[in-house]
Amino acid sequence: MKLHIKSILYITLCCLCAQLTYAQEELNVYSARKEALIKPLLDQFAASHNVKVNLVTGKADALIERLNNEGKHSPADVLITVDAGRLHRAKQAELLQPITDASILALAPVQYRDPDGYWLGLSMRARAIIFDPTSVKVEDLSTYENLVDTKWKNRICIRSSNNIYNQSLVASFIAHHGIEKTQGWANKFVQNFARKPQGGDRDQVKAVAAGQCDIAIVNSYYLGNMMKGSEEEQAAAAKVKLFWPNQNDRGTHVNISGIGITKNAKNTAPAQELIKFLYTEKSQAWYADVNLEFPVIEGVASNSILENWGAFKADTLNLSQLGELNATAVQVMDKAKWR
Repeated sequence: MKLHIKSILYITLCCLCAQLTYAQEELNVYSARKEALIKPLLDQFAASHNVKVNLVTGKADALIERLNNEGKHSPADVLITVDAGRLHRAKQAELLQPITDASILALAPVQYRDPDGYWLGLSMRARAIIFDPTSVKVEDLSTYENLVDTKWKNRICIRSSNNIYNQSLVASFIAHHGIEKTQGWANKFVQNFARKPQGGDRDQVKAVAAGQCDIAIVNSYYLGNMMKGSEEEQAAAAKVKLFWPNQNDRGTHVNISGIGITKNAKNTAPAQELIKFLYTEKSQAWYADVNLEFPVIEGVASNSILENWGAFKADTLNLSQLGELNATAVQVMDKAKWR
């Protein structure tokens, strides 16, 4: 009887050890990217790394607020969001922890990562000029700075000042030109608006196509997605052209989607493995193909739409400055009455 009991205990212990050995790790991801734009990649990671990934999606600012409210009790291990400005907000709110592994930090080009290692850029988006080729000659276009010229009076469409993409664009102006010159630019820029700022980037493209304005400033991937969208969107996209500004000086303004490990992450090892996975060529190419964003690492195959737009010179400004200068940019826009 004693031997039988010992055998049972031995078998039970072996089973428990086996379960511990093959226990599946978990990773909790908060993502401001829509599910369709991140879940397929997370599914691939989960399958290849034997990790159960729990995904929560939501609006970027709402997720930051949620992390803040949850505090040390937050289940989140990773935050994926859009715009360096928001990543900086998360850092300033002490919601992220620094990544200390130099090999992970080196995955992102220096201009697309936080100098203190709190976040890394995963994909790049460029803020381009969209124009109506029937009313605008390409040789008339040059820089963002030139858009204050009186020839553009009542001809420009753009989103409101509460849009972080525009806030980051103005922040880049401050980084390059200082507050005084940026304020002068903004004051004149708003005088050239064709209408009160309204809608999203797709709405700006549609406005140009409809003749409500001649040019607009939008993230290029919106135009790309319209080119493969509904018949209405394809028709609007077909009426406009894309121009890369500032090619003879600082380069076109760019931003990122990015990732950080949360301050109270309980699963840091799989979080680091996810970051590595998202920098593989396959993952980087997926961003380009699915959402028409630009890979942040060189040598990755690009989507045909991106290739047709041609190579461009991107601003090399460290994107952490977009977050650091965000509040000042908002003040500049408010003084200029950019609503």
